[in-house]
Amino acid sequence: MPVVVFSGKITVVDDDAQIHEAVAFLRKHKVVGIDTETKPSFSRGQSHKVALLQISTEDHCFLFRLNKIKLSIELADFLADKKIKKIGLALKDDMVGLNKHHHFKPENLIDLQSIVKEYGILELGLQKIFAILFGKKISKSQRLTNWESHDLTELQQRYAATDAWAVLKIYQQLSSEKKLTKKQVEELIVSQLALQRQDAVPVENQSVNS
Repeated sequence: MPVVVFSGKITVVDDDAQIHEAVAFLRKHKVVGIDTETKPSFSRGQSHKVALLQISTEDHCFLFRLNKIKLSIELADFLADKKIKKIGLALKDDMVGLNKHHHFKPENLIDLQSIVKEYGILELGLQKIFAILFGKKISKSQRLTNWESHDLTELQQRYAATDAWAVLKIYQQLSSEKKLTKKQVEELIVSQLALQRQDAVPVENQSVNS
């Protein structure tokens, strides 16, 4: 399966003076993709604040380095703007993390995990959802790198931008497809559970029962 990487423009926002221009650009768009990255913890009981907030349009992704800048009122107001759709995956965790920087009430969030089953997709991971829809793979090789390092590498920037861009592309694709009915979704879930139970039966039992 071919690997997909965001090929658009990436702007790293690591100075408070850059925030206004970045948010002004993003406000021109009605729908954006968002994601966050946090420095991984390898010791028990250790945790870190969100280090990076990615907000992407179809061809331009902004990487807000929250370990270097403030989650300003202007940026928080953007996330709380009811007129702009913010698409993501597992957004509850992202918003909890961002609220540790600055308290705000996010609005008009669309979590892909809550809508994909309406289109016949029972997977919840970004990689699998993207692969089902586009037949391409999103690399996760940079996930456990240091997001608080002094400078983000090109690979880190592309990885982070790809995740925020990918959720937007998924939403756009789903929006162009017809939803399943509630009955069809229920039948799909039942069918999937039946297959899982069948796969769980030991091989020797399958041969006896066949």
